[in-house]
Amino acid sequence: MDTLLARAAARMFPGTPGHHGVLPPLLVVLTFVTGLVDAVSYLGLHHVFVANMTGNVVFLGFALAGGTGLSAVASTLAGVAFLTGALAGGRLAPRIAEPVRLFALLVAAHAVLVAAALVTALAAHVTYVLIVLLALGMGMQNAVVRRLAVPDLTTTVLTMTLTGLAADPPGPAGVRRLLSVAAMFGGALAGGLLQRHHGTAAALAPAVLLLVAVVLAAGASARPVPA
Repeated sequence: MDTLLARAAARMFPGTPGHHGVLPPLLVVLTFVTGLVDAVSYLGLHHVFVANMTGNVVFLGFALAGGTGLSAVASTLAGVAFLTGALAGGRLAPRIAEPVRLFALLVAAHAVLVAAALVTALAAHVTYVLIVLLALGMGMQNAVVRRLAVPDLTTTVLTMTLTGLAADPPGPAGVRRLLSVAAMFGGALAGGLLQRHHGTAAALAPAVLLLVAVVLAAGASARPVPA
């Protein structure tokens, strides 16, 4: 698995093979997870985003202006929870020097929060609790992704990715951007279908599995190789 991820990373960054380790393909997986989670939050939780804070801030403005189908309380709660998760991730980051270990730890915390949301959806489906749990996890994810600063792989925001795709000449960066857009679209499509036809728990289940797989892959790559 490590070799497979390393090869994928080398193809994504052919000019600097090994510079980002196994992180690039794992960040593509997180982008897919973002699509899943935002599909759940928008379609099932008062039309709010828990990952895309640009859209969420706009929704808050629309809600305060009297727009129908939107909730100012839900948007505010999502924003506060996201910032709390990002704050926690930002405070933890300087204490862990190894980037892959930091990544594995914060994605593990994200997985726990999404798993808690899944259990909540099965037990009581308390909307505001689900919003808080999911937004906390996405805030942590954004904090570690910002810290790692792998080019073109932000996992949640596609505006500059699409701009670069159109404005810059073709090359490896364009491939990374296409992968990011495709992953977000695929996650949103899968999450939307699962949310509409099977409910919140069914849409969150693959997100939990993918997050756990990312943690295991990152943890394995961070483990020192015996002599």
